[in-house]
Amino acid sequence: MIIKNMNMKNIRHLLIISVVSLLFSGTIFSQEKDNSPVYSPWACSMLIDNQTTVTPEKGVTEMLIHHRFGKISQISDLLGIYAPSNIRLGVNYGITDKIMVGVGTEKDNKMQELQWKYNFLQQTKSGSMPVAVSYYGNVVIDARNEEVFGGNYGFSHRLSYFHQLIIGRKFTDAFSFQVAGGYAHFNSVDSTKHNDYLGISAGARIKVYNEISLMAEYDHSFPITDLIENHQADFTPKPNLALGVEFGTGTHAFQVFGAQYKNIINQKNLGYNLNDLTDGGWLLGFNITVRFY
Repeated sequence: MIIKNMNMKNIRHLLIISVVSLLFSGTIFSQEKDNSPVYSPWACSMLIDNQTTVTPEKGVTEMLIHHRFGKISQISDLLGIYAPSNIRLGVNYGITDKIMVGVGTEKDNKMQELQWKYNFLQQTKSGSMPVAVSYYGNVVIDARNEEVFGGNYGFSHRLSYFHQLIIGRKFTDAFSFQVAGGYAHFNSVDSTKHNDYLGISAGARIKVYNEISLMAEYDHSFPITDLIENHQADFTPKPNLALGVEFGTGTHAFQVFGAQYKNIINQKNLGYNLNDLTDGGWLLGFNITVRFY
């Protein structure tokens, strides 16, 4: 047999070559980078009032319920639960792992929304791409009666638009953070308001136990004419601070929070918020997201 004909020197050489080969192959595998996207930087496509960099996976449908109670003004309102509320129902669909489309309807002002999101950069596990970057947009139809829009009515008066660039990063398994810049345009407004607004926002989520997380958001808007013409607006929207708790599973996300925003569609919040966080302008709300695979 071949083994019997081998001397000890040849056996030692064979063992050395085998060990070196294993070490070398281990080094190669250890240097290979995992460029797949990081897992679950956010629980769902929305944080509190803003979109995240997450979209439904290809072929997955999301059903969303957004509810905002009235302003917490007096005990008889039971923390705003008895006050007039606002609600939005929506459905999102993942065309690909990076592209989402959705529709929704909001109670206040009968707002009918078509929205979309594209994740053109995704944070990778290796760090070769350190952040995720997404573009979100919508077009909304105000479906109230024609009389609301005054004289010289045209269908285009009902339309408004919102565009947003979102940059997010999952820093650890427990902590994610994002910032975003947005632009809102209304085709028709009354004389006290503006057609165009810029908005900035920041949001964070930190897991505290299993899938229970704490959330925070801040939003601020600026009428574009104020920035260009350097004058004080007749109507200046108030900023928003939102603080909440999220309970997540593989198919559901339930969020309960307090915030200043009562509107749910982004451009209405940027241009029309009257609730002041420094003057007790808090509202309770909750979001429910259910995914169907």
